[in-house]
Amino acid sequence: MRVRIFSVFFSLLILASCALGQRVAPGGIADPQNGAAADDGDALPQAPQPARAADANQGAANGTQAAAAPPQTKRILFIIPNFRSVTADVKLPPTTVKQKFKLVMEDTFDYSAFTETAILAGMGEAETSEPSFHGGWPGYGRYYWHNFADLADGNIMSEFLFPVVTREDPRYYTLGHGGLVKRTGYAVSRLFITRSDTARPTPNLSEIAGNGAAAGIADLYYPSEDRSWTKTGQRWALQVGIDGLSNLVKEFWPDVNRALFHGRY
Repeated sequence: MRVRIFSVFFSLLILASCALGQRVAPGGIADPQNGAAADDGDALPQAPQPARAADANQGAANGTQAAAAPPQTKRILFIIPNFRSVTADVKLPPTTVKQKFKLVMEDTFDYSAFTETAILAGMGEAETSEPSFHGGWPGYGRYYWHNFADLADGNIMSEFLFPVVTREDPRYYTLGHGGLVKRTGYAVSRLFITRSDTARPTPNLSEIAGNGAAAGIADLYYPSEDRSWTKTGQRWALQVGIDGLSNLVKEFWPDVNRALFHGRY
């Protein structure tokens, strides 16, 4: 069900991006200044840092025009949370345990999470996806808390517990430059490759193993007919697929926001 929501939204973004054309050429982008080390959990990647003057001067010396990539926003269309996205070329200090905890709390208990859960619960009840939940308000309540538990499990495992243990950065670093195919491939590859807390490429154990663990935890509260290896594997694959679509939306959102809405959203 979530796949439909993300698929429709992603398709709209890609169509808009293709129709208006890619405005950012690969290369010729100045690296931004390293962010100052945060002394608490409030310093999150929500705004780009200014480019270094030295880089700008070097670009001018080479006769190139430094083009700033459009920035990420805290939300997409004022609704969808986008707290973990980092604007292209922005370099940030490693996330602390406190910052990782804050990120997962924002994603899990944001008002949009409750709205999404309410919609998914209604869709599940309408489709009778879990016959044992029955109908009416009691049935809707069962759909609601199961969906919310799935959301919380996935976020806690893949955005906090596993990133803390494996020392991985749970944020999405936008590529921001290049053609549609290159950026799409990059976004999908982030399911399997991420950054360590030392900014080095590392296998994305938080995404794969974290969501696998969350799918296994769901067996504790789903009906017995949904506890098979097949059902557990389907939940695992579904969540990874949703995260892949989410990466695509995050990658192209700044371009669509600038082209369609002039950066207002």
